[in-house]
Amino acid sequence: MAIEFTERQRTTIANAITILSAVVIIVAVGALFWIVGAFFVKFSAIFLPVAVAAVAAMVVKPFYEMIRTRLKLGRFPALIMVFLSAIIPMAALGWFFGDLIFDQAKGLIQSCPGWWASAVQWTKVHAPQIEHLLVDTKIGQAAGDAVQGQGDAFVNVLRFMGQRAVSAGAGVISWVGALVCWVVAPIYFAFFLMADTSHIDNLERYIPFLKSETRKDLLYLFKEFFNIIVSFFRGQLVIAFLQGLLFAIGFTIVGLKYGFVIGLTLGFLNIVPYLGNIIGLGTALPLAFFQEDGGLMRVLAVLVVFAVVQMIEGYLLTPKIMGDRTGLHPVVIILAIFFWGSALNGIMGMILAIPLTAFLVVFWRLAREKYMPELV
Repeated sequence: MAIEFTERQRTTIANAITILSAVVIIVAVGALFWIVGAFFVKFSAIFLPVAVAAVAAMVVKPFYEMIRTRLKLGRFPALIMVFLSAIIPMAALGWFFGDLIFDQAKGLIQSCPGWWASAVQWTKVHAPQIEHLLVDTKIGQAAGDAVQGQGDAFVNVLRFMGQRAVSAGAGVISWVGALVCWVVAPIYFAFFLMADTSHIDNLERYIPFLKSETRKDLLYLFKEFFNIIVSFFRGQLVIAFLQGLLFAIGFTIVGLKYGFVIGLTLGFLNIVPYLGNIIGLGTALPLAFFQEDGGLMRVLAVLVVFAVVQMIEGYLLTPKIMGDRTGLHPVVIILAIFFWGSALNGIMGMILAIPLTAFLVVFWRLAREKYMPELV
């Protein structure tokens, strides 16, 4: 005897199967991400230079094509022009500001032990509980060793690394291999830059076994991912560079010691959104307080610099340069950085967090509109 279901029962069963299928898909996607993440972590020394070169090539591609078109140059001469257009400004920057950056970086490293001693002494008088954290806990001891360690500590670190390399057997070979991978990164960059991208529009012919509509959707997702990667990094690199200059100038004006090199470093870290600001607040403020002529007024001045630069970035730089290409809320951006940094186990995940999250949002919208029926 066949079992007959009412319309309501059939709807309930269909919804349950749909939900179960969605759970299975989510678990499968999560497992896939875990496997891919573990794979990339295992071979990160190989894939990281390739990924950096590929992203750099995608960002520079319009400039490369402009050189070829306007100057009527071949691929290789245009490639040489691209390299020269990067090397010459960097050499000029090193020529004019190299001594300043080197002297400030050297002075900053040499001043860290004195600042740490001042911080410990100040907390001993004004906040004994914090002094206990700085002196007696493992984290505090590690931080103290990091800033106070001189030549002996450096020798001990080298000796420890040597012992680990010998015990591992292939440690030195592995390190040399990783170095070689970065040395050949310009070759990867040249290959990606000169590669013919016209076949991207013909990707549909490589997947003829799929339905026509599915092929179009896959091509759409691929192009969206490509556009998001290019737009994000092209804009973020410019924003990070300008933020670094603003921080450097602002810190120098308010009298923060070694403010120029600190500002440039924070700008570089802002390639990962908000990373430079977070680290900057945790480093520049204590330095402003504990430097020789520091104090609360110096801290307040540094906070004003942070506020002004953040306002310029939020209301001028990002809207004009980046626009709303990612479509992500700042809270989502921060969560994405932490998630992808953990998922891909490192800085590469943090750098790719925003384009990957933006792509997943695009993928979810497409799947929801075209492939997911209403549950109720």
